[in-house]
Amino acid sequence: MTHIQLSIFLENKKGRLLDVCSFLGQHAINIRALTVAESDNFGVLRILVKDPHGAAKILKEHGFVVHETEVVAVEVNDKPGGLANVLNAINKNHINVEYMYGFVEPSAAKAMMVFRFDNPSKACEALKEAKIPVVGHKDLADM
Repeated sequence: MTHIQLSIFLENKKGRLLDVCSFLGQHAINIRALTVAESDNFGVLRILVKDPHGAAKILKEHGFVVHETEVVAVEVNDKPGGLANVLNAINKNHINVEYMYGFVEPSAAKAMMVFRFDNPSKACEALKEAKIPVVGHKDLADM
């Protein structure tokens, strides 16, 4: 199962991240996962939300450049070697990880990693075959 991630391009200036979070908050859109990458002139905010198309529409209406990307969210055992187990299943199937980010769920002793793969469908199949849980839409929304 894949998710639509929003990549929002932000000028590298004070208040732009606040603007995004404020507009989403005003429309009751909760961010479930995020990461920020930066360069000298701009940053890229990558987020997962319950309604990515609605969030993209709102942000575009406020002048943001938004790109939608297919990603896979994976449940990883929060212990040494947990991530290596996932990467081993991906590597065996010759799938490239373009980037990833994650967070830990302290109450569940699990971590969630969000991956951008060069072949998301093939990655989902490889993970399923390796009995590695892929996070569904409802599970992500309930986090």
